[in-house]
Amino acid sequence: MSQITLTFPDGATREVPQGTTARDVAESISKSLAKKAISAQVDGIHYDLAWPLEQDAKIAINTMADDAPALELIRHDFAHVMARAVQTIWPDVKVTIGPVRDHGWFYDFDREAPFTPEDLGAIEAEMKRIIAARDPVRTEVWDRERARKHYEEVGEPFKVELIDRIPGNEPIRMYWHGDWQDLCRGPHLSHTGQLPADAFKLTRVSSAYWLGDSTRPQLQRIYGIAFRNRDDLKAHLKFLEEAEARDHRRLGREMDLFHMQEEAPGQVFWHPNGWTIYTALQDYMRRKQRADGYMEVNTPQVVSRSLWEKSGHWDKYQEHMFIVEVDEEHAREKAINALKPMNCPCHVQVYNHGMKSYRDLPLRMAEFGSCSRYEPSGALHGIMRVRGFTQDDAHIFCTEDQIEAECAKFINFLASVYEDLGFDTFEIAFATRPEKRVGSDESWDHVENALESAIRSTSRTYRIEEGDGAFYGPKLDFYLTDAIGRTWQCGTFQVDPNLPERLGATYIGEDGEKHRPYMLHRACLGSFERFIGILIENSAGRLPFWLAPRQVVVASIVSEADEYVHEVVAALTKAGVRAEADTRNEKINYKVREHSVGKVPAILAIGRQEVEDRSVTLRRLGEKATEVLPLDEVVARLGAEGTPPDRR
Repeated sequence: MSQITLTFPDGATREVPQGTTARDVAESISKSLAKKAISAQVDGIHYDLAWPLEQDAKIAINTMADDAPALELIRHDFAHVMARAVQTIWPDVKVTIGPVRDHGWFYDFDREAPFTPEDLGAIEAEMKRIIAARDPVRTEVWDRERARKHYEEVGEPFKVELIDRIPGNEPIRMYWHGDWQDLCRGPHLSHTGQLPADAFKLTRVSSAYWLGDSTRPQLQRIYGIAFRNRDDLKAHLKFLEEAEARDHRRLGREMDLFHMQEEAPGQVFWHPNGWTIYTALQDYMRRKQRADGYMEVNTPQVVSRSLWEKSGHWDKYQEHMFIVEVDEEHAREKAINALKPMNCPCHVQVYNHGMKSYRDLPLRMAEFGSCSRYEPSGALHGIMRVRGFTQDDAHIFCTEDQIEAECAKFINFLASVYEDLGFDTFEIAFATRPEKRVGSDESWDHVENALESAIRSTSRTYRIEEGDGAFYGPKLDFYLTDAIGRTWQCGTFQVDPNLPERLGATYIGEDGEKHRPYMLHRACLGSFERFIGILIENSAGRLPFWLAPRQVVVASIVSEADEYVHEVVAALTKAGVRAEADTRNEKINYKVREHSVGKVPAILAIGRQEVEDRSVTLRRLGEKATEVLPLDEVVARLGAEGTPPDRR
């Protein structure tokens, strides 16, 4: 038998017979390592301990101390153990697939009766029994026909279809967890007892179409989460509780901000409170952009197919576009248009209207552009994932030599916006050239160096994402971290020489000749809808005072105070504060509770004493303590707090 050479992380090498398994390697190093081993990394590929090693390779043995591979195996094995438990309890259920996902897994089942919460408890109990049995996990590679025949005989039609979908050059790998078998590419743990029985939970059931196709059978999907230990599970469950409490959809109802309905899927019906947030944020961004040298434009929402063909979006993006067919008067065929999914091609049209000189560059063009994109109904999520949205979109037309300065300028601009909105820090991801790209290496070198130099000039750290740039240019993505540790990609800065080329954008250079400008795509918030959702969840509805839709409620304690209540509201309104009166015949504690649920930042209580003293009793949201202040002082204080940060 021929020998192969294995290289370990410390650089040491060892020759072993071809066909040696990773488990054999672990055992040859030490008995303690063999006992702890769960898998291996072989030339960067996650390897099952039972798989044979056929050629020279770099190898590292994984244990439960190795976070990423351990979690992958734990969650993958839990998916199999859950499927085994389901078929143990209900033998007639058909199994499909069970991939690992964030924090856990799901598995789709074909079962006539719906799963209930009580069923989840029974499945969990059976899973713990399987774990306690410490059943061995083994694997074999079968030829395609043998595997197909096996699943036909045991009545698993979905597995038969999966085998037919596996490319011909891939092995058909079969796994057994005890006597229960599944089709899987692996890897897996060595026995069920390696799973942490106190570190998993089944969370919910939903419906899902087979392979995501609405014309195929509707299945039942069971979701689970799993971690390496009980403490990590408890921490995640607490995180889920906090995330649920901050869910923008629930807070949107409590604060009366917006609603969605089936007659307009993926479209937002903004209520007065929600629209107040929207317009306050938009007005703020408009002022910031004007101060930073942007000119604002507005372009059509319905644009002819011909422009989308020229820009390349018709071929590459059509499935996400809403097509509009119109019978033009006396036309022999319908005119085909599309609702714009982005603003870029239209901005080039504005740029192209009139000759541009190098003296006009950089030209910064902004639009709060209403866009429409088709998103599958299953992907829609409140105002975070919609079909109709407005971007804080802008494009900078510039020369190649201006890219670095414009990039640095934008990073500083974006940083000031994020800080004003409560995000003091953000991460930058620098996506570099992909394998398939247009343009010369010299041009890519220049542009990538410009972006990297721009980041460094702002003294900010960044990470490089090799090969994740667009085919036409590199980009920067900006990530925010919210109050409970979730990251959100919001801002972006993309260098594009391609669209100006396709749409004929030029400028006259110092040499009197025509040149192509670079087009820099940039956004800070992304879409107003999604960013407002992020703001709501980040603040748990307690928005900064200047953004709160209902900033102050002035509530009467006795009816004799009603006239003074309206006087206070008028004084606050004159000072630019969004104030409203509550003179209902209700107890003050009831009013405070109701307006606190609506996340009103400040409640002013007015009784007989306040009327006599021309004062108010101020209560802040979430605070039990109150403060008695003269009317003039509270008007000045709240007026200052209500001033947007760019005007302070």
